[in-house]
Amino acid sequence: MTDTFRAPDVPTTLQPLPEGRLQGRPLFADLVRQSLATAAAEGWPRLVLCDPDFSDWPLGERAVVASLQAWARRGRVLQMLGRDFGPLRLQHPRFVQWRVAWAHVIEVRACNSASADEWPSAIWSPAWTLERIDATHGVMVASREARDHVALAERLDHWWQKGSPSLPPSILGL
Repeated sequence: MTDTFRAPDVPTTLQPLPEGRLQGRPLFADLVRQSLATAAAEGWPRLVLCDPDFSDWPLGERAVVASLQAWARRGRVLQMLGRDFGPLRLQHPRFVQWRVAWAHVIEVRACNSASADEWPSAIWSPAWTLERIDATHGVMVASREARDHVALAERLDHWWQKGSPSLPPSILGL
């Protein structure tokens, strides 16, 4: 039997994640890839991914799913927070399939009462954060500073509390 999620191995040598103000839409996608590979390599226990719809995240790429596969194990938690998961279902079927297999480590909440402009677009981990402050122009801020971690965690928790469970791993019907 083959592993459904077997993909190219996660790189063993990774560049350090950057800090400071960054810019570029392609750079954002690269940093998503790099942060998930780093999470796997360093064993980050918790990840929070937040975006209005994840439409421009590379979540469906084989390498990204391979990183998530390498990261996922008992005791790890991936929290996803969004406004609308419709685009994610359509654009990232490989990720959605991975989500089904690893539903026990993934918590997904949606809050569609807020406008897309209000939503943060961010990656939070105990080691590093990345927040897009202008998705149109690809402006981001990356940090390892504790005060930035706390501030972003508080904003993400605010949205988490407002949200409700979403993106079920399976749809049951009669």
